[in-house]
Amino acid sequence: MDLEVSPALTIPTSELSWRFSRSSGPGGQHVNTSDSRAELSWNVADSAALSDNQRQMLVIRLGPRLIAGVITVTASEQRSQLRNREIALAKLSHLVAVGLAPEAAARRATKPTRNSKRRHRLAKEQRAATKQQRKRPSPE
Repeated sequence: MDLEVSPALTIPTSELSWRFSRSSGPGGQHVNTSDSRAELSWNVADSAALSDNQRQMLVIRLGPRLIAGVITVTASEQRSQLRNREIALAKLSHLVAVGLAPEAAARRATKPTRNSKRRHRLAKEQRAATKQQRKRPSPE
């Protein structure tokens, strides 16, 4: 079954490679005998599913996670290999979707309005008055 990242991008199963190993974590003695940890790898650099722009964007954004153009995600949260496979697919899908998402608009700096400055000053004066009232009266 192919991995659908978005309506515009589907990664074919033939490009995904799986490895399984023994997992730490929940499962008791069962963990010592079964290969429930799932490791999913996908070669971003050689993928036919990506356009050149998408590939370049993923290589830049996922750069620290890529090893020789290959991205790898692991899942060992569950006791079941099948469940860990589903989690690994979801993790890879999320990573690729985030890597291909358009950049957020740059924040535009604004100045406080005259009224917000006035409210701020009044709040400070009110707080100062409250603190003044807590003082011990001076002996006269």
